Amino acid sequence: RKFIIADTPGHEQYTRNMATGASTCDLAIILVDARNGVVTQTKRHSFIVSLLGIKHVLVTINKMDLVDYDEEVFDRIRSDYRDFASRLEMPDLHFMPVSALKGDNIVDASSNTPWYQGPTLMSFLDNVYIGSDRNLQDFRFPVQYVNRPHLDFRGFCGTVASGIVRKGDEVMTLPSRRTSRVKSIVTFDGELEEAFSPQSVTLTLDDEIDVSRGDVIVRPGNVPHLEQRFDAMVVWMHDEQMVPGKNYVFKMGAKNVTGTIGTLRYGVDVNTLHRQEAPTLKLNEIGRCNVSLSEPVCFDAYRRNRLTGSFIVVDRITNATLAAGMVADRTTGDQRHDHWDDEPGAESLHTELSNVTQGERAARFGQAPATILLTGLTGSGKTTIAYALERRLFDMGRAATVLDGQNMRQGISRDLGFSADDRSENLRRSAEVAKLINEAGLICIAAFVAPNKQVRQRAAQVVGEDRFLVIHIDAPLEICRERDEDGQYDKADSGDIAGFPGVSAPYEVPETPDLTLATREASVVECVDQIVKLLEERGFAS
Repeated sequence: RKFIIADTPGHEQYTRNMATGASTCDLAIILVDARNGVVTQTKRHSFIVSLLGIKHVLVTINKMDLVDYDEEVFDRIRSDYRDFASRLEMPDLHFMPVSALKGDNIVDASSNTPWYQGPTLMSFLDNVYIGSDRNLQDFRFPVQYVNRPHLDFRGFCGTVASGIVRKGDEVMTLPSRRTSRVKSIVTFDGELEEAFSPQSVTLTLDDEIDVSRGDVIVRPGNVPHLEQRFDAMVVWMHDEQMVPGKNYVFKMGAKNVTGTIGTLRYGVDVNTLHRQEAPTLKLNEIGRCNVSLSEPVCFDAYRRNRLTGSFIVVDRITNATLAAGMVADRTTGDQRHDHWDDEPGAESLHTELSNVTQGERAARFGQAPATILLTGLTGSGKTTIAYALERRLFDMGRAATVLDGQNMRQGISRDLGFSADDRSENLRRSAEVAKLINEAGLICIAAFVAPNKQVRQRAAQVVGEDRFLVIHIDAPLEICRERDEDGQYDKADSGDIAGFPGVSAPYEVPETPDLTLATREASVVECVDQIVKLLEERGFAS
């Protein structure tokens, strides 16, 4: 087996280099220093590998000789990495202890690591199976060139992006949607009976239909999206920052079309994976945005097809490459609307009733279920109080759990940004989860900014107003700024974060909360004492 190795730097300022190098790879080898373990740079490498859809990842824990080939060190790093990687898409993940300097487990198995029974690096590379990575189901053939050397021959040249095509197959050309059959599959070495990815061939058709460079030949029953708008993850690669609404050239395969990048839904901190509001993207920054083009183009989600799901952004004047993009799974044409009142399939659905009654659950846990919404500005102390309250209730023999806004955004709300609509949807999903938690007899402690009064009221309706408590975590803005270790308020002041509650967007203070906690004056313990007292008074924790 032969290999092409792309050795890409991993420092933050070279994010664009790594993204470019990784974009065509089948496998990634991530180096971890055994002395340092999983560090910020490791996380950055891993995020980019996941973003670019590399399915096979080998984490090589290097310099094992400097830690005396300690198995415990290897196990600890492997555990730490797995905890981090659980938030990424890495379907085939492997770990290997090596010493590149001394050759341990590179070509031959090392006697210094008798506790490691896996393959060596060369053995792994020789045997890893990547055949199933190719998409052989969705036939996509972007036309790069129309070859007409004389009047009797008209062929369409290109590379099979995915799928298989055979002589006699019925095909459709997009965007015209005209159909025909494959007459021949021509190569320099002669005709073929079939072609598959990534072969470069020339197709001839039975019928004389109009096909131009940039068109896509597909199967009639399996077509890609043909739209003008879509969501994409964008890696910005130029010193000139992204300008929302500015006209750019988008190169998608052989198709060039003008368009704009509209709303930047969120930026991604590649070191922490946290999503953050951002008005633009600068060099080496990554974010999710929506793209609007001047005409419909054919595309698939990048996760399904790398070639038809990727594009580059080019400056119309200088012709400089500004960014690389990957089409997200959900298109803007299917954009989110207000789901609070949705009843999908309501006529065919019915509620399944548990064999365990609420009374039985209350008797078992010694409590009545409730949802406690801790709402307040960023930095007011919501999350700290939430987890302290959970600990107190647990020590009292009660059953409680925390729903935290940041954690929700790393799970079922990972597709959401920080606009008002996305904040609303995040709280709606969380309210549905809280309802299920309460129905199981547990107390749910929900820590969210929840800046909108109406959205808070709708969340109460989902959970049940009789078991929904609103507690305002009240702290002056200047105190919240002092507590802000992530610098979010500074970013909001400079315009790097738009729509930030308390700075560039309103925070509607609850008018009649069940409890107000002034965290400027009260300690965490005192706040928890007051909440427990409230729960006891309301009969939720006797």
